[in-house]
Amino acid sequence: MVGKNEQRAGLLYGVGAYGMWGVVPLFWPLLKPSGAIEILAHRMVWSLGVVAIALLAVRRWAWLGELLRDPRRLGLITVAAATITVNWGLYIWAVNQGQVVEASLGYFINPLVTIAMGVLLLGERLRPVQWTAVAISLAAVLVLAIGYGRPPWISLVLAFSFATYGLVKKKVDMGGLESLAAETAVLFLPALGFLVWLGATGGSTFAAAGTGHAVLLAATGLVTAVPLICFGAAAVRVPLSTLGLLQYLAPVSQFTLGVLYFQEAMPPQRWAGFALVWLALSLLTWDALRTARRNRALAAKLLAAAGAGSEAAADTPSTPSATATGTTTATTATTATTASTPAQSATPAQQKVV
Repeated sequence: MVGKNEQRAGLLYGVGAYGMWGVVPLFWPLLKPSGAIEILAHRMVWSLGVVAIALLAVRRWAWLGELLRDPRRLGLITVAAATITVNWGLYIWAVNQGQVVEASLGYFINPLVTIAMGVLLLGERLRPVQWTAVAISLAAVLVLAIGYGRPPWISLVLAFSFATYGLVKKKVDMGGLESLAAETAVLFLPALGFLVWLGATGGSTFAAAGTGHAVLLAATGLVTAVPLICFGAAAVRVPLSTLGLLQYLAPVSQFTLGVLYFQEAMPPQRWAGFALVWLALSLLTWDALRTARRNRALAAKLLAAAGAGSEAAADTPSTPSATATGTTTATTATTATTASTPAQSATPAQQKVV
């Protein structure tokens, strides 16, 4: 049972993680004149160094041997590394091309894409409110396509790549720090090889643009790892439902920066499309909170019934059937309670990494 102080600390860690992800669009333009691919390669290389230091500090290495003996999980890690490469690279490119608003839209619609993939790939069943939210999101994409004069492909690729990444990580079932270490290890040699080639051909900006620029490129490892470490600390201290609400801090901050700081255009059609997305997310949030309340109420009733059954069994010790009934009721109630409150104990399937 997590205490109030731990929950408070977890909330601060969560706000810190999503807050840092929310202001990361301010960082990538500082790395110009480096191109998106060079920045991405540095991010992969330096992230592994930061994560390795973190793992040395906490002395968590047992997972490595298990992973190397499991070809299936290694394959999944490789797929996760490929999808997060697409996500990272496109996000960096979009921000440095002045498309912060469209990039933020990708993380707004990511929960909706995740739901759609659950239906199509995992055979999950949706409640009516969830179907309504998905339908509204499809209408939003159509409105935005009209507003942009093209499909919002940056948003869609970011949303689908990150949803795929989350799905794969759910199957891998590893901690955030460990999985990032494994993914960056897969990416390390290709990224380092690209940087060496870039330097040999005179295309590297690492040394050419000065010491300050080189330090900023090296800092991409910290920009990647620190928020994820905070996220991991939050995930074990606060309910999944709370993390689900906190995740909107990042795209809201990114959207605000795009409109107010980067002065990106927001014609009426774009506002209408975003409004539909926000409506769909509001419905999803309301439905999730309502379902969580119902689950908690059901769990409380089942526990109360189990307690009443135990008391009745204690009052009538000479009746074996009563005792057996009370024990069965208690067991059933405990099982139902565990199954009906996943938000309190589940580990988040997705790790927010931008």
